[in-house]
Amino acid sequence: MNAPEADRVVLSYPDGLSDWGRDQIETDRYRGYFARVMGEAAVDDVREEFVDVGCCGDSLDVPFRVERIEVDGDAVDTAVVTGETTVDYETRAGDVDGGWRVQSAAGPSGATGERD
Repeated sequence: MNAPEADRVVLSYPDGLSDWGRDQIETDRYRGYFARVMGEAAVDDVREEFVDVGCCGDSLDVPFRVERIEVDGDAVDTAVVTGETTVDYETRAGDVDGGWRVQSAAGPSGATGERD
């Protein structure tokens, strides 16, 4: 059986995301990105998505978790996210490494990505 099309999907991200990161994900283009790439989604799925950190020339990966999916006003476990799906956010406890820290001594080092 094919999954129904979602009317609404609620994604959560860690509340430790910087103000810059929040500004990026709150744009219409970023919400539209999810509508184009998510495809079939299930509650509790987690996917890391790229967020530009601006002039630093580096990136930040934010873990988004599917919290709720709605079809015709009812909660479902699985559905297909389309261009017509409303994407909403909420926060959950947690931190996100990145931003200016990406380029600091405390950030990733060398090609291995290990921390100093």
